[in-house]
This record gives sequence, C-alpha cells and structure tokens, in this order.
Amino acid sequence: MRLIVMISGSGSNLQAILDAVQAGELAAEVALVVSNRASAYGLERAHKAGVPTLYFPLKPYKDRGADRTEYDADLAAKLSPYQPDLIVLAGWMHVLSPVFLDQFPRQVINLHPALPGMFPGTEGIHESYEAYQRGEVEHGGCMVHYVIPEIDAGEVIQQAVVPIHPGDTVDDFETRMHQTEHKIIVAAIRTVIDK
Repeated sequence: MRLIVMISGSGSNLQAILDAVQAGELAAEVALVVSNRASAYGLERAHKAGVPTLYFPLKPYKDRGADRTEYDADLAAKLSPYQPDLIVLAGWMHVLSPVFLDQFPRQVINLHPALPGMFPGTEGIHESYEAYQRGEVEHGGCMVHYVIPEIDAGEVIQQAVVPIHPGDTVDDFETRMHQTEHKIIVAAIRTVIDK
C-alpha cells in the first residue's frame, strides 16, 4: 500500500509509521511526506528515511487573496502522480475541503487527540485536560478516523482512552497522548490495509 503522510510539525507520528514500515509491521511504503511548514522537523525525518518530501505552504495563496479551494485543488494535483492508496494526516494543521477530499474518496485518514464527538479542532489535548480539571471528563483519548468535510467527525477506524492522573500537568498528559497516538496510527493503517 502506497502512503502519503501529511505533517505540520515534529513528525513523531510519521516516525512511528516509518519505524513500523521498516520493521515489517506494515505492508506499506511511504511514497511521500508533505508539509505546509518549511521548519517542520518531520521533513528531516523523511530525508533520513530516504522518503521524498513536498513543502507546500498556504501563505502564498493567502497573500494573493486566492480562495482556499484553489490551494486544495493544487495540493491534490501535486499528490495524484504518487498514486496513493492512503493519505495519512499525522499532525496536519489544515482542514481539507471537498475539493481535495473528492479526489481521494475514502482514502484520507486523520489522527485526532480526542475521542469521537469530543473536542474537535486543533486543541483537543488542552481542551481534554481542562475538562478533566473541571470534573467534566474522567479521561482523554485519541482516534484515527476517515476524513469528511465536517471536522473530526468521520467514521472511526481506531480509538484509545488516554488516562489523566490526579497531579498530571498538561505536559504529562500530552506525553502520554503522543505515546498512545504512535500506537493507534500504526494500528489504524494496518486495519485499512487488511480491509
């Protein structure tokens, strides 16, 4: 299975995928790593693994007043030649519109640091932690889901509870979250491969 992994930051989940492929735990190859940020350390991880990369920023589109869908259409056109079987959003910090998603029907999955129906958007870790502090939730969690136009609302492939312990700082919880994410992103890809 040909994977494209899309990142915006350090790429620790990308590294989990690369390690699983290298170890033979995933019957897949990472064909391309895409980042919307030039400074994303995940690009360095890809280079070290010998994986091609694409830096594709949104800012030039914004600067010239282009519609967001133009960016998504151009991004889809850049990815299509790689013939991905699956596109994995592993810390990609842009919402993708139907202009992009329609080019890859049921081929885009996303890792989100909250459980289904809870804390959509980019602040799932902090919102979960704060809700725990207020006594509104007993734990956090994360999931991998198919991407649809509604944010973090697609069909769930894998999910896991991530405990929050009394006395945890948000950093403690975030560390535990990332450890769990590294496992479920690989498990979710394996689930899709086995379908």
